[in-house]
Amino acid sequence: MNMNTAAYSAILVAAMSLTTILLRFLPFLVFHKKIPAYIAYLGKVLPAAIIGMLVVYCLKDVQVTVAPFGAKELIASASVVLLQLWKRNSLISILAGTVIYMLLT
Repeated sequence: MNMNTAAYSAILVAAMSLTTILLRFLPFLVFHKKIPAYIAYLGKVLPAAIIGMLVVYCLKDVQVTVAPFGAKELIASASVVLLQLWKRNSLISILAGTVIYMLLT
């Protein structure tokens, strides 16, 4: 049996969509009465932990012993921190830091 490309693609998209919808609604189905304390705890600590991991991953290959000694990364990171302290808006801070890094690169 040979399935044409359009039908295969449609079935694939439908399966991925159904899986995504199921994964989005599963917590509401499982925890419909009360959210357990450990899930609430994870909701509080995971965002900061994930941001920390992303920072470490982004800066892991910076060579501080060779010119330009990580200056681009330091300037971009400092701009993100300063903008976050000033504006308290993650979107603006991250976007501006990315733009600054790309301009320096």
